[in-house]
Formats: sequence, structure tokens, C-alpha cells
Amino acid sequence: MNYPILTTVAFTGFTVAFFHAAIPTHWLPFVLVSRARRWSRGKTLAVAALAGLGHVLLTSLLGLGIAWFGFQLDASLGEIFIRGTGVVLLAIGGFYGWRQLHGHGVLHHHAPGGHHQPSEECEHEHERSHWDEELQDTELVSDKAGDWAAISGLFMMLTLSPCEGFLPVYLSGVQFGWRGFVVLSLILAVATLTGMLAFTWLTLVGFERFKLKSFEQFEAGLLGMIFIVLGLMMLLMEHGHAH
Repeated sequence: MNYPILTTVAFTGFTVAFFHAAIPTHWLPFVLVSRARRWSRGKTLAVAALAGLGHVLLTSLLGLGIAWFGFQLDASLGEIFIRGTGVVLLAIGGFYGWRQLHGHGVLHHHAPGGHHQPSEECEHEHERSHWDEELQDTELVSDKAGDWAAISGLFMMLTLSPCEGFLPVYLSGVQFGWRGFVVLSLILAVATLTGMLAFTWLTLVGFERFKLKSFEQFEAGLLGMIFIVLGLMMLLMEHGHAH
């Protein structure tokens, strides 16, 4: 087992998942809904954890499909598959870099029923969070709907928007078999829930100016750099191992 690559993949997975969870779309809606409905901090964190688990579960299920398909290719192609994975990671990194340069970024999560719809013009440059506007007239904050409607809405909002940036990490871990898949899934869960709960709690206790907007603006570029570095390391380590 190539432990340097395994360590690199694990560290990359944690970095991708944690910084993805730091984006306001993963914690700000919970804070705003909590304030509108006067939830306690404990209840807000519990709802955020529930939605985070759904987010992790769907991402892991998609990762399971990638892992299974990768195992079949790895058994047939061997070292060629590992080199191909490095090339694919470079291509994915280049794609994210292209999106960053063209101002597209990574797809956002949007509230169910919200009137603020995603588009190329959705850059959120204004000072006031777009979530204040998007949550208006939705069941998430409506007095006509109960708490369970809000909780299920927040759960579905995050669950149906898997962490797309983590899926290439599953691909890079194919060479480590099912053990690698389990390790990466645990890393995804720990990093995602830690990030979501930490930033939700910080905002709830009064860190109003704790701004992480730059993560949302530059997420695509950050992911691009991470996957390019990971792809290069896989190619270089595999080349050295072959010799």
C-alpha cells in the first residue's frame, strides 16, 4: 500500500469537505431560520447535524457508485488506471479553475420555494446575505407552517445538494479498495459535520462579523488547485514506484 498517497488523499478529502462546509450555504440558513422561529441553540445545532448527515449520506452513496465502478476498471487496467486517475484529477482541477476564472464558481444550494433562483448573475456581491431574501415567503420561516416543515425543508435543501467536490476524492482512493472508501466516508462525515456545527455555533453565539464569504467566492479556484496538486502527486508517485 502506498502510504504517502493514502495520506495525501485523506488530507485532501478532509480539506475539501471542511472548506466546503465553511461556505455560508451550509450554516447560514439554519441560523436565519432559527432566529425567525426562535429556536434554541441546541435545537438549531441538532437540525444542522441532521441535515449534515443527509448531505454526507447522499455524497457517500454517489461515492459508492464511483468506487464500485473504479474497482472494476482498476482490476482490468492496473497501473494504467492509477495514471488515468491522475490525469482525470488534473482535468477536474482545470475545469474548476476555468469556472473560477469565468465567475461561475461552484453550484449553490437554494432554499426550496425560494424566489431567488441560481443563475450566472447570482454573485451575491451585496452586503446583505441573499438568504435573507430567499427565505422570505417560504415554509422555512412562515408562521403558517410548523417546525417540522422547516426542518424537513432544510434537510432536503442540503441532502439533495451533495458535496460534488468530494466525489473526485473517492476516485483517487479507488486504489486502496473498500478500506479506502470507508476511511474517506468517515473523513467526509467528520469534516462536514465539524465545519457545519462550528460555524453555525459561532454565528449563534454572536460572531456576526465572522465572514467566510471569500470561501464561497473562491471555492472553485481552491478546489481546482487542490485537485491539480493531488493529480500531479499521484502521477509522480506512481512514476517513481514504477521505476
